[in-house]
Amino acid sequence: MKNRVVITGLGVVAPNGTGLKAFTKAIKAGKSGITHHQKLADLNFSCCIGGIPQVSEEKKLAYLTPLQLRGFNSNGILYGCMAGIDAWKDAGLKVDKNSELDFDSGTIFGTGTSGIEKFREAIYKVDDKKVKRLGSTVVVQTMASGVSAFLGGILGLGNQVTTNSSACTTGTEAILMGYERIKSGKAKRMLVGSCSDDGPYIWGGFDAMRVMTYKHNNTPENGSRPMSENASGFVPGSGAGALVLESLESALARNVPIYAEVLGGHVNSGGQRGGGTLTAPNPKAVVACIKSAIERSGISSQNIDLINAHLTATTKDALEIENWTKALNRKEGNFPYINSLKSMVGHCLAAAGSIESVAAVLQIKEQFVFPNINCEAVHPEILALISEEKIVKAPLKTKIDIVAKASFGFGDVNGCILFKKY
Repeated sequence: MKNRVVITGLGVVAPNGTGLKAFTKAIKAGKSGITHHQKLADLNFSCCIGGIPQVSEEKKLAYLTPLQLRGFNSNGILYGCMAGIDAWKDAGLKVDKNSELDFDSGTIFGTGTSGIEKFREAIYKVDDKKVKRLGSTVVVQTMASGVSAFLGGILGLGNQVTTNSSACTTGTEAILMGYERIKSGKAKRMLVGSCSDDGPYIWGGFDAMRVMTYKHNNTPENGSRPMSENASGFVPGSGAGALVLESLESALARNVPIYAEVLGGHVNSGGQRGGGTLTAPNPKAVVACIKSAIERSGISSQNIDLINAHLTATTKDALEIENWTKALNRKEGNFPYINSLKSMVGHCLAAAGSIESVAAVLQIKEQFVFPNINCEAVHPEILALISEEKIVKAPLKTKIDIVAKASFGFGDVNGCILFKKY
């Protein structure tokens, strides 16, 4: 059985917009969600800026009960539940704690490190010999699969309920895993996505590696500069993105709006060979991943209108563009349009692939290309490969049929997925 798979629901919690309406408005306008955080400065971080979604206490109560929020201290799980529940409702599905168990629906919802603030809190209590005061929710808030456990219970999901974790490729991989489950007939619907915590305990390791920018602490909105000649490192971000994937047959039977179709994709690894390391991609594997994704999607590389890229504003941006030109066999003026959401939200780590996929699908649905902000002067190595007009710097209304979304993560792991207008 090989079902066609479509997207019927979207949800997002991002630094520049919480909820689909706010997020869509923000990306159309090129609005940054990067701000200065005094707490990072007080802890002697070099990079004192980052993207953190704005969520009020009142807003939390619209998604989790007062009992669930008692002693709750896991931002990533909160963001994941918000995005997941929003996507579920957006797909015309009900959230009812008394609903029947749904064996046709499941979730694959990824994360990197879950509940690190809760971990810190628990560690201090244990060290102070207060283990009996830890509370009953420490485990679910700190286990990697905490977010899928929460969503599975809130929505009454009876199909596969699990969490994947593949660094910055996590969100893209989760979408592909859900797609394959529906395509093979093992599920009718899968809620897929990923989330990431925020704050010093998540971001400190990257600051120590000196891969984050330190040059824009006084001008945070200008800090994230993918493809720019004066990019100086990535800006950390956080949040969650979620998509409801559904068999076309099920979506038509329910008579619900369809955002786009998932054509296919591929994940692979560079094995940390051929120039690939724990932190850098093996170019040969990246090219192979993109080529395989296109082949499995049954299209020609010439059909791709837009690349929603991984581009992080580091020294590897030009290499990523070079890999795309080789994989697509397209360069200069024949290259597709390309953009990076990270210019507005920073690098949301494990949540990046899913938040960026929501943005990719919105561009198909509403037929526009969001701008690359902070890219006034494009890196000359990139301009030697593709025409500058392909790097959109202002919102562009144009026909978008197929978008390629890719993510490349620590551990030399890659993912690429193709979305098409339905």
